[in-house]
Amino acid sequence: MAYRLDIKRILSMNFFHDLPQIMLGCALAAIATDLFLIPNGLAAGGVTGLATIIQAVGAARGVSLPVGIQTIVMNALLLLVVMREGGMFYVVQTATGFVLLGFFTDLFAPFVAPLADADLMLPAMWGGIITGIGYGMVLRAGANTGGSDTIGQIISRNTSLPVGSTVMAIDVAVCALSAPVFSIENALYAGLSMVISGYVIDAVVDGGNKRRMVLIISDKFPDIAADIMYGLGRGCTKFKATGMYSGAEKPVIMVIVSRRELNTLKTIVRERDPHAIVTVADVTEAFGEGFKDISA
Repeated sequence: MAYRLDIKRILSMNFFHDLPQIMLGCALAAIATDLFLIPNGLAAGGVTGLATIIQAVGAARGVSLPVGIQTIVMNALLLLVVMREGGMFYVVQTATGFVLLGFFTDLFAPFVAPLADADLMLPAMWGGIITGIGYGMVLRAGANTGGSDTIGQIISRNTSLPVGSTVMAIDVAVCALSAPVFSIENALYAGLSMVISGYVIDAVVDGGNKRRMVLIISDKFPDIAADIMYGLGRGCTKFKATGMYSGAEKPVIMVIVSRRELNTLKTIVRERDPHAIVTVADVTEAFGEGFKDISA
């Protein structure tokens, strides 16, 4: 019981420590939404995109439906469905994200001057870039803003569909739904903005900390390992593996390197053993000696 309480305390401390970053990320995403997306009719997926469509339909009938309030209400209803599975800390993280995002979206709307007579390419690109930075900061801090991710969890839980594909399908559906309200051109640019935002989110969340995990199978493993440790300046680990066909034992070297170091590592292996088997995989983050401090 004490162990669980300690974990909760640690999570709570991290959450409050990251709260300023969550607020800044939500503020950036809200400003970009007010400045580039909403006034140009770009419903770039998610709950915010759906709220943009509803606002436009309401405005045509003389009804004011602020986007921020809509997103808070929709996300709150969705959260009620998944909160039993996610636990209380998940609920707090998600609720903090979507409440701040909705609040800032409506707060900044009267003070943000949209670009006048701008080609849709400009707001689509910059809207995607800046919202991506904002959402990425929120996700990097351990929170989220609900929306498509929550809907994807609900659908995935009741079907065999993967969450990632479901979220993408929902976002595409929202973009397509905006075509009759705005135009096909707007829907296509909204899709472009959504794709740009996704790439930027990945870059911000990874934070330039992507590494490559390399597995090397070679009879020249002592020479390769020495070059890695004393030439490349990286530690490495040796595993014992057995070839299923030959039954012979083969040592496997595992090393984690940066993208810049990968080419040097390839050169080392090529010079020592051109017939070596090398596999390379992406590693989102690496902690420990020679890498980022795990407490950072």
